[in-house]
Amino acid sequence: MGNPLPSPVSVAWLHEHLGDENLVVIDATNHLPIPTDGPYVPESGAETYRPEHIPGALFADLLVAFADPDSPEDWTAPDHERFAAAAGTLGIGDGATVVVYDQHGGFWATRFWWHLRYEGFDQVTTLDGGLPAWKAAGYEVTDVVPEPNPRTFTGTRRPELFRSTEDVAASLDDENTVLVNVLDEPAYRGDVKNFARRGHIPGSINLPVSTLRDPETGAPRPIEELRREFEAAGLMDSGRKVVTYCGGGIAATGVAHALALAGRDDVAVYDGSMTAWAGNPDLPLVTGDSPR
Repeated sequence: MGNPLPSPVSVAWLHEHLGDENLVVIDATNHLPIPTDGPYVPESGAETYRPEHIPGALFADLLVAFADPDSPEDWTAPDHERFAAAAGTLGIGDGATVVVYDQHGGFWATRFWWHLRYEGFDQVTTLDGGLPAWKAAGYEVTDVVPEPNPRTFTGTRRPELFRSTEDVAASLDDENTVLVNVLDEPAYRGDVKNFARRGHIPGSINLPVSTLRDPETGAPRPIEELRREFEAAGLMDSGRKVVTYCGGGIAATGVAHALALAGRDDVAVYDGSMTAWAGNPDLPLVTGDSPR
């Protein structure tokens, strides 16, 4: 556990720095309509990026270029070489500073933030409020797709920030590992069936990613306030490993990001999350409010 990572940048900061030579702005949007009772169906954000994006921003396709083409689950992290090649093509690499946003002001940006850190790249932050905040401030959007300036990506992968299904299964009885389900309470309890089976992984606690925002304004809650809640949940204990999961490894990065801002920069993400876990009938699930 290290020092708190840099806070997200404001739209005013980004507007002022758009012309910086080594700044790379990335739109990492996907769309995932939340079903009332049924499977999630993801969509790339490429078609909505093209007509309206921050000037100079490039699109990172998390469903294709930055995903494992052989995985049965969407968004599965590819091998390091595939990721490095895709990142370098967008100009992400040695000497670059990256600001990631999405069209919802949500967790696609934190997914790419996490993925870059997992692959060993630290010069990355997110845009506070994403594209909605940019537009609300009255700043220009464009349909001009820029040409990237390719760079060499030389990061070294950090395996401690990633968990596979096998890793999570092996840690179920480990008292020093805290599994955090970031889905809403009905999904955690198993009241709805968004995946192959209902419920949550045994032993996991529930910390909905939605609680990171003020329910009235939608703005991110102060990190100091969240840190107190993280501490109360035992998530700031350096003697325990923290692993977040959700439906497909996206919203889980939102809580990992908040924990990093609070000073817990070693949180791992279960990449396959409930999609992979519930899809294997041999793996246990529990329902109700209790972790077990």
